[in-house]
Amino acid sequence: MPSLFTFHIASPWLRELAGISVELVEASVPGTRLRESGALLVTHWGVSGPVILRLSAWGARALHGFNYQFSLHINWLPHLDGEAISAELAARRHAQPARTVINTPIPPLPARLWEQLVLAAGIARDTRWAALARAAHHRLCQQLIRTEFQVTGKSLNKEEFVTCGGVRLSDVNFKTMASRICLDLYFAGELLDIDGLMGGFNFQVAWIIGWLAGQAMAADAESARREEWP
Repeated sequence: MPSLFTFHIASPWLRELAGISVELVEASVPGTRLRESGALLVTHWGVSGPVILRLSAWGARALHGFNYQFSLHINWLPHLDGEAISAELAARRHAQPARTVINTPIPPLPARLWEQLVLAAGIARDTRWAALARAAHHRLCQQLIRTEFQVTGKSLNKEEFVTCGGVRLSDVNFKTMASRICLDLYFAGELLDIDGLMGGFNFQVAWIIGWLAGQAMAADAESARREEWP
């Protein structure tokens, strides 16, 4: 099954932000243990970036089971807890009461992203901090902590970086890469149930276990030759 893929999200306001990146977010899939932190990139079709690729790698089987239709939560300010975010908003209300909420983003959020998050929280463009109601304050906090998106698919078939699944590692002797089940059968590369984060690690694994398998096969061949020709 595919691993290391991007997520398709149909949200119009998110797609308007294509090209924007955020250095650190926390992404999670409710109802599972899948939760990753890292950089996120907004694309024309949804979201990508290291945090999404890691989430798709660790969750390859689970997301395949969902047929790539699931909810995704994004915490845009994972370095702050709910109380700290609420305090940050309250500080703006006291320090900049005449300024509009939409024009005073919390660093390090890009201004365009902040604008869309404020609107998604149901706050009008012309709302000033002094006029921000308690309910709107709470909605904005929740939007920053847990924006929910509906994922409707993944990267197109064959555009994924690597695959997940393969021969069970417990069925292989990792000193020789020989099968524990079938005599004289050796494995290497993505035939095995190994997929590394961000792709590059797979090459290293393939080279190492390919060398191990080759050495073991050569040694077995030499041993067989000596048995045939004492």
